[in-house]
Amino acid sequence: MARHILGLSGGKDSTALAVLMHDRLPQMEYFFCDTGKELQETYEYLDRIKARLGIRINYLSAERGFDHWLSIYGGLLPSPKMRWCTKQLKIIPLEQFVGSDEAVSYVGIRADENRVGYISTKPNITAVFPFRDEGLVKADILRLLEDSGIGLPSYYRWRSRSGCFFCFFQRKYEWVRLAEEHPDLFAQAVAYESSHSDGRRYTWTQGETLMELLARRDAIVAEHERSIARMQTRRGPNAPLAEVLAATLDEEDGNQPCIVCQV
Repeated sequence: MARHILGLSGGKDSTALAVLMHDRLPQMEYFFCDTGKELQETYEYLDRIKARLGIRINYLSAERGFDHWLSIYGGLLPSPKMRWCTKQLKIIPLEQFVGSDEAVSYVGIRADENRVGYISTKPNITAVFPFRDEGLVKADILRLLEDSGIGLPSYYRWRSRSGCFFCFFQRKYEWVRLAEEHPDLFAQAVAYESSHSDGRRYTWTQGETLMELLARRDAIVAEHERSIARMQTRRGPNAPLAEVLAATLDEEDGNQPCIVCQV
């Protein structure tokens, strides 16, 4: 008999999928791939999910952490073209969790999204997409979260994606806000950019270091506020702030994140 598994990222879509599925499939196994580089708000949100739904979450961790793999990859920071963090800290722990068992993996890609969810290439893990199959869109996801009493993660005030605090898919405005909300974590991200002994230089964002980005803080915030105002006008005065923020950030940067980290 196949196992049924659902990965929680700490984001709205996977949480709403857990809300949808937990009564349908009492045997569902929930998991969270813990990189050790998560926001504290993510762990708090997972605690809220457990309390509201009465479920157990399996916290999966790689045998070796981010710093080990950073050394193995010669100091090369992960990037959209080299997502070694996803492979080493999420895909492999998931595959070890499943082992050789037949498993159905439930993925929270909505019907209004145009992206493909990559979970695993192992033939014994089959991905299914209930939201897409049932035609559920963002408004349905927000309704599921509100009706459940779980709501949105607190970091949605300033950040629209889950994932590591130094995720390279963050927009420039989100980096600025990380420096304000978690200066200690921002400092850690800056430290990872430090020049290596052989003179190489790696950055989280293309073309500039985080300190260079932060020096442009006022311009980045001003442009973001103008974008928010335009989006608020388009969406209407009653549009939820979190939805307006997410739409604005998506418009500012259309890069598609890794589905394992971000749903």
